[in-house]
Amino acid sequence: MRSLKEKQMAKPGYRLALVATLLAVVVVLLGAYTRLTHAGLGCPDWPGCYGFLSVPMSEDKQSLAAMRFPDAPLEVHKGWNEMVHRYFAGALGLVILGLTVQALRRRAQPGQPLKLPLLLLAVVIAQAAFGMWTVTLQLWPQVVTAHLLGGFTTLSLLFLLTLRLSGRRPAMPSVPGRLRTFALIGMIAVIFQVALGGWVSSNYAAVACTDFPTCHGQWWPQMDFANAFNLTHHDIGPNYLGGMLYGEARTAIHLTHRLGALSVTLILLALAWQLWRHGLARLAGLLVAALALQIGLGISNVLLNLPLVVAVAHNGGGALLLLVTVLINHRLHLSRGVAVARDPAPQALLNPNTTGRLDLPRA
Repeated sequence: MRSLKEKQMAKPGYRLALVATLLAVVVVLLGAYTRLTHAGLGCPDWPGCYGFLSVPMSEDKQSLAAMRFPDAPLEVHKGWNEMVHRYFAGALGLVILGLTVQALRRRAQPGQPLKLPLLLLAVVIAQAAFGMWTVTLQLWPQVVTAHLLGGFTTLSLLFLLTLRLSGRRPAMPSVPGRLRTFALIGMIAVIFQVALGGWVSSNYAAVACTDFPTCHGQWWPQMDFANAFNLTHHDIGPNYLGGMLYGEARTAIHLTHRLGALSVTLILLALAWQLWRHGLARLAGLLVAALALQIGLGISNVLLNLPLVVAVAHNGGGALLLLVTVLINHRLHLSRGVAVARDPAPQALLNPNTTGRLDLPRA
């Protein structure tokens, strides 16, 4: 029988998956920075920038850029914000391609994930398309939100792949199936809240309410939910930089995000309590810490009028909270096999050297 150390040895591809996960974190943060600095159209074409592989810096190139895109004057700092994000995203795509090739080569090895790397490759290809449409459709909110969700999906899947390739199977107590269901509900709730956050960002509704916990000094201000969440209302064609919705619709989006945050908080606190009750205090503490950090950053965004550092950190906090729920679901999934493996089979309780004598395991 293999030793516990051998069982927990990392599988081939673990280090590359870990590098990809860290790179995905950088890409998510750079994406947030690009949106928050209004640099989503810093380069009006894709995949280049004004027809060049990088931001045009010389006078000749800038003159040519002005001729090519007379309606999109070059702002060098915004162009670099956008292109740096593209460079890192492209590097991440290449690493994911490498992970997929490795998985295909090692598919015959036991325990080697194959479906997950293939899914990751499909997601990153879709992400490239959404990145292109974000530019060509001029920040159409539906595409921007989908692009953000795609980034979080890529990060989550890479983190899950890293966990699976790590080979670690920590000792877990036996937990009821309803706790696994509850953990899944918690993760889905976080995903919906991330989507709401993307809708807030793509419609520039983050500062629609500048006070807390009220909004415009009221608990329930005048709002326009019909236009706020009408996905067919946004026409393709206009430039959506800065947003097209008026105040009451943006207020509705902002307040819905707040209510979503309250709902997610209640769900995750209940999940943390259940984890603690079943002997998983570390996971419970990690969940509460990530949740508290995200709540604090969200409130700070409102009270401090969306400072760039805090706003980017809030995006990172959302990613962290999602990864914590992925970790919890992964651990609870592993608890099935671990709990069974630690229970001796009924036949093993019988001493083969005696007739019918029950040999109880020693403490």
